[in-house]
Amino acid sequence: MQIGILGSGIVGRTLGAALVRQGHDVAIGSRTYDTPNGRHWGTGTHGAVRIESYADAIRGAELVVNATPGLVSLGVVRELAPEDLDGVVLLDVANTLDFSAGMPPSVSGTAGDSLAEQIQRALPRARVVKALNTMTAAVMVDPGLLEGHHTVFVSGDAADAKALVTGLLTGFGWPAEDILDLGALDTARATEALMPLWLRIWGAIGTPVFNIAVVRSVPATGAVSKSKGRT
Repeated sequence: MQIGILGSGIVGRTLGAALVRQGHDVAIGSRTYDTPNGRHWGTGTHGAVRIESYADAIRGAELVVNATPGLVSLGVVRELAPEDLDGVVLLDVANTLDFSAGMPPSVSGTAGDSLAEQIQRALPRARVVKALNTMTAAVMVDPGLLEGHHTVFVSGDAADAKALVTGLLTGFGWPAEDILDLGALDTARATEALMPLWLRIWGAIGTPVFNIAVVRSVPATGAVSKSKGRT
């Protein structure tokens, strides 16, 4: 696919490099795309990823990823031409983290709303899907960094848009059983609300390289079978 990523920070760059490895044509949009640092990264080890303006990065894209800092995401998407996103899937991985008072950051938001829903209202022609916002960038693209099963959540109103995102997740190495579709886009309120807990876990264990796992109970039929076996 042709993929445009909004945001040239560690998340955008990590996703961009991983998507290129999957064979996609990737452009990263950045306000600083025409600076020495932007040009250096674009021609360095990740030379297959183009660094462009926001508008150029998304033009013609089949998938757009919002990897901008959550507090500026709405300002960025409102600069985009709505016609460039007509029918396009927009994967939102951002969280509204406020670092103004230092670490850990606070999570800014409005009760009963999510950043993903705000982006959907700002870009009504796009099809917004929320995923990958409950983990650090390295785990997003390489779930095998962690032992055992752990969970990535997906929220969105359009089944085909979620299917496209799920395909990308599978390409990153996420097993189907670890991809949990929560339902409509408003369920992103819950995954965004996990951020205060996620940040506290990071502080407690001293590393962001971890994830949350949904552990299901043993099916009732299996429990009966085991009981009979012991008898």
